Amino acid sequence: MRVLLLPVLPILLAMAVPAAAQSRHDSNAPMNFGADHIELQDKANRGVLTGNVIVTQAEMTLTAQRMTVAYTGKVADGHPQISRVDAAGDVVVKRPDQTATGRFGVYDIDRRLVTMLGGVTLHQGANTVNGSRLTMNLDTGRAVVDGSAVAGGGGTPGTTQAAPGGRVTGTFSVPKRDGATAK
Repeated sequence: MRVLLLPVLPILLAMAVPAAAQSRHDSNAPMNFGADHIELQDKANRGVLTGNVIVTQAEMTLTAQRMTVAYTGKVADGHPQISRVDAAGDVVVKRPDQTATGRFGVYDIDRRLVTMLGGVTLHQGANTVNGSRLTMNLDTGRAVVDGSAVAGGGGTPGTTQAAPGGRVTGTFSVPKRDGATAK
């Protein structure tokens, strides 16, 4: 495997997800929350969840140390209508065949977008892409990573190193070929 450094600043890298591996996310599915502490702020139309926060919706799981859940003030079927989830601290978003990590994350439910910021890493199968910002479209399965000053993939797993010029870096697997020899 090689570390791929792309020469454009800031650079966008799109990882197309095969339709069979990634289905359209159901943003209308119920959201289940768990945290060490939940504070409801009804006048502000939000809830603040802290400590080992876990939110699941359909096949997607979000985890972080803190999340703020904004709702519209409207109620449907006895439930407040959530419009946005902001996450901070060790943010992880897991979907089938994809895991993204970063320092901060925003799930815009109406637009069906997840945006992550700060030392972002996206794993898809054996492929890894690192950058400063990730935008995942939950309808199309498309993920776009913008460049940063953080990189990984060439050293010890789980570590990062400086990437000059704010590049997107990554490691992509290459299928084994019969009869091919390394030169």
